[in-house]
Amino acid sequence: MLEKVVIANRGEIALRVLRACHELGIKTVAVFSEADRSQKHVLLADEAVCIGPAASVESYMNIPSVISAAEVTDAVGIHPGYGFLSENPDFAERVEQSGFTFIGPRSETIRLMGSKISARSAMQESGVPCVPGSDGPLTDDMTEVSKIAKDIGYPVIIKASGGGGGRGMRVVHSEATLRNAVSLTRSESLAAFNDDTIYMEKYLENPRHIEIQVLADTHGNVIHLGERDCSMQRRNQKILEEAPAPHIKDRIKRKVGELCADACRKIGYVNAGTFEFLYEDGEFYFIEMNTRVQVEHPITECITGVDIVKEQLRIAAGEKLSYRQSEIHLNGHAIECRINAEDPESFMPSPGTITHYHPPGGPGIRVDTHVYQGYAIPPHYDSLIGKLIAHGETRELAIKRMSMALSEIVIDGIKTNIPLHRKLMDDAAFINGGTNIHYLEKKMGLK
Repeated sequence: MLEKVVIANRGEIALRVLRACHELGIKTVAVFSEADRSQKHVLLADEAVCIGPAASVESYMNIPSVISAAEVTDAVGIHPGYGFLSENPDFAERVEQSGFTFIGPRSETIRLMGSKISARSAMQESGVPCVPGSDGPLTDDMTEVSKIAKDIGYPVIIKASGGGGGRGMRVVHSEATLRNAVSLTRSESLAAFNDDTIYMEKYLENPRHIEIQVLADTHGNVIHLGERDCSMQRRNQKILEEAPAPHIKDRIKRKVGELCADACRKIGYVNAGTFEFLYEDGEFYFIEMNTRVQVEHPITECITGVDIVKEQLRIAAGEKLSYRQSEIHLNGHAIECRINAEDPESFMPSPGTITHYHPPGGPGIRVDTHVYQGYAIPPHYDSLIGKLIAHGETRELAIKRMSMALSEIVIDGIKTNIPLHRKLMDDAAFINGGTNIHYLEKKMGLK
């Protein structure tokens, strides 16, 4: 097992990784910015190193500073969490070249899957269903681009190859707006991702967002852990997730899970990863792969009993997976509400000091958060301050437990999106299950 690990992140995921390390007897090194001295994981880690000012580009995104922290503390591994440097192939490569263990996929795999075009090509070769689209990047020849769009059929969506998080994409409903959309997306892609490579796909009108969790070790063993429904979104950002996905036949979900596991074997994937799909009219269409642990991993842990972060650490240490596919059985239903420090109506961030904090409890309730009473939420980072998870034998029970937990939780001193989650637990369409990715925005009058 790894002796000492640098946790190259902050917030609830840093604390989550620290706890997993503690259970495995791994010593921890917390790296933090000047704004995060009071972070809970910083106070609990065996060692802590300040790596720069509050701005993430000068601290959490500063590759030399993170690697230097590993060097001065004699750490052997680095866990990137999610966000920041977690899917940066250059960072993973630098970690590997510096003699440390990167707790995630190999740098070449991150690079392969980081480009939406190469990822799409790899999945097509592996037999994973993809959305109809251009075979490769779009050229500057608008006659050719127009022909591709006609062959696919409008509406189409123009996407940045290096995009993510809902950025770098534009829907086109007719040829009249195609040229402008291509030009704007290419410019935005260059500005945001330093890469103007774009491609085209068929735009699905009312899909759901379904993802498959996988784990793969260095010995060729791969398992999938069922699926998650992440369709409750605002501006392509997930608000609420659940597992398993309601109203999709088990045999179809199992088949897609097996295809994902086979694809991992073919591309030599190692560690935790997530295949993201759009699901419409009974069909799955691959859109991208996240080469890291996901924010919503706790709901998969709840229904499978697999500790995904501990498996990441074991895999990085060269151990075999703790489970075989035949040992993975889904138990009940789990829901996760992302708790953000933001106005529930305007969605504007709400940093500040938490004057009173009371977490919920009871059977099936899990709270992943780094906040505490008196903690000052800095204005420099993502507004996510915690995740509230409810697990029950049935989906109905999970909803009831989540509703109760949302009524119990108290976070004073700042605004949060808890009122929005309370409304969703009473929403008839959500209770019925199977809403598409546009539902929440339409409900809120944003679309």
